[in-house]
Amino acid sequence: MRKKRVWQYLQRSEQVNNEWPLYEVFIRGKHGLSHRHVGSVHATDSQHAIQNARDVYTRRNEGVSIWVIPSMQIVASCPSDKDALFEPSEDKIYRHPSFFQIPDDVEAM
Repeated sequence: MRKKRVWQYLQRSEQVNNEWPLYEVFIRGKHGLSHRHVGSVHATDSQHAIQNARDVYTRRNEGVSIWVIPSMQIVASCPSDKDALFEPSEDKIYRHPSFFQIPDDVEAM
């Protein structure tokens, strides 16, 4: 049984090595100020990834900027670590928007 599992793992890792690297795609829309994640593409390099992302995710001419990042380069925190990461900000009241006084002449904030 163990040999079978090892063989299946080797077959899967061989298939992955034969595929082009995976890139995550972020696009900034015409009316937005930030990029948002829209999906993933396989490509040989970053320029190829931008071309593939343009072809797949901007068919209706809705984007103004494309970012592609190799999926292997993305590092994420673990949800179970949220207390250690975000709890220290609770004692810094100056980070909350209620701390600042907004002048009356400022219309949209």
